[in-house]
Amino acid sequence: MVIGALPALLTTLLLLGAVVALGYWIDDLSALVTPFADGWAAGWREAVRFAVGVALFAGALVVGVLGFSALTLAVGAPFYEHIAEKVADSLGADATAEPSWGRLFWWGLRDGVVLVARSLLFAIPLLLLGFVPVLGQTVVPVLLALVTAWFLALELVAVPFYRRGMDLRQRQDLLRRRRALAIGLGLPASLLCAIPFAAIIVMPVAFVGGVLVAHEVLLSRATT
Repeated sequence: MVIGALPALLTTLLLLGAVVALGYWIDDLSALVTPFADGWAAGWREAVRFAVGVALFAGALVVGVLGFSALTLAVGAPFYEHIAEKVADSLGADATAEPSWGRLFWWGLRDGVVLVARSLLFAIPLLLLGFVPVLGQTVVPVLLALVTAWFLALELVAVPFYRRGMDLRQRQDLLRRRRALAIGLGLPASLLCAIPFAAIIVMPVAFVGGVLVAHEVLLSRATT
């Protein structure tokens, strides 16, 4: 827990500072992206800019949750590789590759950027749909939570796959066969990580969960 909490603590402080800064300047940012509303009546102008501010803040939180896991796992690569090794040993699972810290950092950062970019392809349309009455307050938050959970699960299982010489595409293909298991890992982790400082405890536990999920997925692959 202590080893896994160190990189999570560092990333939490960095991203929390970014969220506070965004909250402080959100009004100015909303005005900057809605110049067309400058000449509107005060009521309509404030309503539109409030909605835009909420959308920007929600989008930043989504990116923050996904970016948090990618950054934490990249920065804490040697810590999480050590945890993965210990958990895998307890399960009797042997690694077929032993990547260096530099490679783990590069792979984690590279795949993290790819996953965040892909998640935005889903998150941005969903955030826009959030302005639709009823639909935006019921279905959209559920879909957004599921999308976030899926991409976070792909991050959490990364190190065990790296230790077996398997890339992002391979772990995506295998997790799609066990999508409910992946969502079961990513959903509570993503929701809890949205709570300030909770991620310090959640990330080490979620990462161990990712190792266990990866072990089960790889074991089922080996037996089919």
